[in-house]
Amino acid sequence: MRDRNKEYLAHISDDRTQTVVEHLEGTAALCGEFAAAFGCREHGEAVGSMHDVGKCSDEFQQRLLGGKIVDHATAGALEYARLDMVWASLCIIGHHGGLPDFGNKMDGDDSPTMMGRLKRAIQNGIPKYESPFKAYPVPPPPGYGKDGLTDSFIIKMLYSCLVDADYLDTEAFMLGDSSIRSKGESMIALRDKLSEFIKPWYPPKNELNRLRCSILESCIQKGDGNRGLYSLTVPTGGGKTIASLAFALNHAVKNGLDRIIYVIPYTSIIEQTAEVFRNVLGENNVLEHHSGSVVGVPEGASTQTQFNALAAENWDAPVIVTTAVRFFESLYANRSSACRKLHNIANSVIIFDEAQMLPSAHLRPCVAAIAKLAANFRSTLVLCTATQPVLAPLFSQYAPKLSAEEICPDTNKLYSALKRCMIDFAGKLSNESLASKLETAEQVLCIVNSRKAAQDIYRLLPSDGSFHLSTLLYPEHRRELLAEIRKRLSEGFACRVVSTSLIEAGVDVDFPLVYREMSGLDSILQAAGRCNREGKRPAETSRTIVFESENPSPRMLGVNIGAAKETIALHADVTTPEAIECYFRSFLDLSDKQHDVFDIVGAFEKGIQGCMLPFKTAAESFRFINDASKTVYIPTKSNAEDIAALKNGVRTKALFRRLGRFGVGIYEKHFNELLACGDIVLLEGEAAVLENAALYDKNTGLSPEPDNGKALFY
Repeated sequence: MRDRNKEYLAHISDDRTQTVVEHLEGTAALCGEFAAAFGCREHGEAVGSMHDVGKCSDEFQQRLLGGKIVDHATAGALEYARLDMVWASLCIIGHHGGLPDFGNKMDGDDSPTMMGRLKRAIQNGIPKYESPFKAYPVPPPPGYGKDGLTDSFIIKMLYSCLVDADYLDTEAFMLGDSSIRSKGESMIALRDKLSEFIKPWYPPKNELNRLRCSILESCIQKGDGNRGLYSLTVPTGGGKTIASLAFALNHAVKNGLDRIIYVIPYTSIIEQTAEVFRNVLGENNVLEHHSGSVVGVPEGASTQTQFNALAAENWDAPVIVTTAVRFFESLYANRSSACRKLHNIANSVIIFDEAQMLPSAHLRPCVAAIAKLAANFRSTLVLCTATQPVLAPLFSQYAPKLSAEEICPDTNKLYSALKRCMIDFAGKLSNESLASKLETAEQVLCIVNSRKAAQDIYRLLPSDGSFHLSTLLYPEHRRELLAEIRKRLSEGFACRVVSTSLIEAGVDVDFPLVYREMSGLDSILQAAGRCNREGKRPAETSRTIVFESENPSPRMLGVNIGAAKETIALHADVTTPEAIECYFRSFLDLSDKQHDVFDIVGAFEKGIQGCMLPFKTAAESFRFINDASKTVYIPTKSNAEDIAALKNGVRTKALFRRLGRFGVGIYEKHFNELLACGDIVLLEGEAAVLENAALYDKNTGLSPEPDNGKALFY
């Protein structure tokens, strides 16, 4: 029996106190409000009302005064475990340390699984507590109990609601004010802003703009449709960015959705897209969230910086632009900080830009997540691309009632009308013969499959008017070079660019001639999108030439190249929707066994060695990009103070965010060679700084060779 005369405290701030009852009631209200977005208000209120009952113990009250850390999360989980409410127990037991594996009944009391922790609690392994509320039975959430994968997403979403509600209620008490957070404007207000922005586009001035306006109008009209799965298949240059935003805003207004989330493969495209959206919708309505964006609120920060930093914690903003890496790794994460934002994905429009770039190694867990968001969490998903992947067979496995509706149905006509160049196949070319062809062209783009090839071919070109782009150049350097390239193209000066694939997707450049090393058909068509991009020249005189190189391509492209060659053999015109569908069917067939390399879906469907709902184990396994690279920061005049701070032991997120513009990612073998030769210096936390300035060339970036002359090419 609880001592009613004893007031247990949850938090202390200066001379103010918050009782456990006040915190539980505040958290339950917020958690229920968040969970209502996907039909689970009472389930959210249930986990919120019991999550901190373990604070009603003498040990925790001593903790508030500086005592030792105590387990206060298992108590509420135990209360619901006695009611067989597994979903609630998991949310509560992990609300600080992360969602654990559920485990099984055979787990001992020394196991880190939820079952192990509950056994410990039953054997008096946690402080004695006096719960202010009684746990009450709640029916399972809608859709719960159907299968392990669906259950995992439902639990993850409720967990997100609890974590965010807990943070926000605590923050409001500690600061004495919750008004610091701004939610931005309504979807109706943003739709009206977009309407004003596009007014000058009418009537369209030329044929290309007429087609773009036609696509835009289709998107606006289709926005009136019901929630579900859509595809937006528009050739490169068709104005997908604004058109997809128009669909999303109209759709959100029609269906009462809360926000729009853009999921984009490359940071460079994110920065470009976010800037467009800010120009249309206003700065305080658009959150740009990726590895280089603001984390934490710096002292004296501007209003925009404060908005970005706070909204990044839980994605509480009208429009979010983020990376595919952050989006999918968050969905399969188990840590509270990574999961806090997830409930705000529900009741949203989610647009996957360049959807064809979902990695084949994780295609199954990505498609499963998309399907569950549409089927269980009231979201609309849009696969937006010029080269639509064939994903219907996978979608049918995870949401049989879900089928993608095309927003611009007359794709054949669009592809024919927006065809701005011809694609030719030149066979095999040596580096010397390729360089000779590039040298004779006044303005030409050449895209190759490896950084070594890009450097080798660039060195064969005359220095005047020639440029090299790859990830061996730090991002700020690439940005400066792209600005110079665009300037030369617009003014008619000589401009020969040799680049890796980083220039293909979302980079607005317009060349009269493009050479593309054989790769996947989606990459070939993206490269062709840089040729006569604005339609200023006849398509017949604008050429994208596909060639085979003497340089070995990365092994990871083997399946892409094989599928492309099959498609080329079957289709005279590889730019048609039929050819693109053929390519993706061939690609999926050839890569079928690799669509879930970590067996993430299987882990939740079948368990792992008897461990059910393995949240922690799956989170540790799932990596959207198997990136074994390490970062080397390049000293420049503009970053001298930050480099000095790094060397002096400063390790703030803001510092690393700024230095990210000067970082080059290299593979571990290359990194270790540079370290052994003294060309880089390793600092605490595996940060490394280039010491040998001679290894960074103003044209080709970081050398793949350490100073001992031992070549290392990747």
